[in-house]
Amino acid sequence: MSRGLILFAHGARDPRWADPFQAVVEQVRAARPELAVRLAFLEFMTPDLAAAGDELAAAGCTEVAVVPLFLGAGGHVRRDVPGLLDTLAARHPATRFVLRQAVGAAPEVVAAMAAAAARALDP
Repeated sequence: MSRGLILFAHGARDPRWADPFQAVVEQVRAARPELAVRLAFLEFMTPDLAAAGDELAAAGCTEVAVVPLFLGAGGHVRRDVPGLLDTLAARHPATRFVLRQAVGAAPEVVAAMAAAAARALDP
């Protein structure tokens, strides 16, 4: 079984906005070289979720985890993403697409944000 990972971000009109997300991709690739990792966007930037999913399915991935790089599971994660994944699953029946929790809900992310906020007034 070949496994893939889509890191899914919102997107923005300014391409520099994606720099931290690209850094996340590079760190994941370094930590998990056996995974095919792609960064995808909901809007304004490419590739979108469909294109990234198509690419991983074409590369032979039989299981693809989709990790929203969102702080919480708002409307996009709860409503929009499942429909997009249903469309991908119908187009690629040999590939299982699995939506994971938004990274902002992970305890280690919450702890990192709290630590950064606590240092906000430090010199």
